[in-house]
Amino acid sequence: MKTPFPIVALSFGCGLALGEAQADQAPKPGPEVQRLGYYVGTWEGHGETKGGPFGPAGKLSSKQTCNWFSGGFQVVCRGEERGPTGKRAFLNIISYDQQTKAYTEYSISSLGESEYDRGGSYVGNRLTFLLDQNAGGKPARFRYTEVHLSPDRFTYQTEAALGGGPWTAIAEGHITKVK
Repeated sequence: MKTPFPIVALSFGCGLALGEAQADQAPKPGPEVQRLGYYVGTWEGHGETKGGPFGPAGKLSSKQTCNWFSGGFQVVCRGEERGPTGKRAFLNIISYDQQTKAYTEYSISSLGESEYDRGGSYVGNRLTFLLDQNAGGKPARFRYTEVHLSPDRFTYQTEAALGGGPWTAIAEGHITKVK
């Protein structure tokens, strides 16, 4: 049996109307998510790694461009970094987890690396992530800290503590927004 055109049109029209109602009820990014807007733009970084169990000492440079992902809840950054171990491309997704009330970052690189950092928190203008991993078969804790000095500049430091030992800086530098 053939469905009459007016019934199909009515069904389609009702579906659109319901879709519009649902779109009006879409979640809106809260202030924690809006804070991620800080990263939107193109950034250049310069720093250095400290020699030690995580690699050789040397200069670091990077360039990345960050944009809001569709919907406005995550920021996606694509870039390239050069350091003492060579060059790598990377993609980072930064978001805020409403359930855990913490910032997250998922990262992948052209060298096959991947990392999922959870539990990031802001205190004033300081963002800190703590990450537990193994390094050379031993437990290690990493602390990554950014200090937002202005709307277009921040410093960073990565520290490690091996086997419950003291924190040691393994990389540090600054990143500046260029557009």
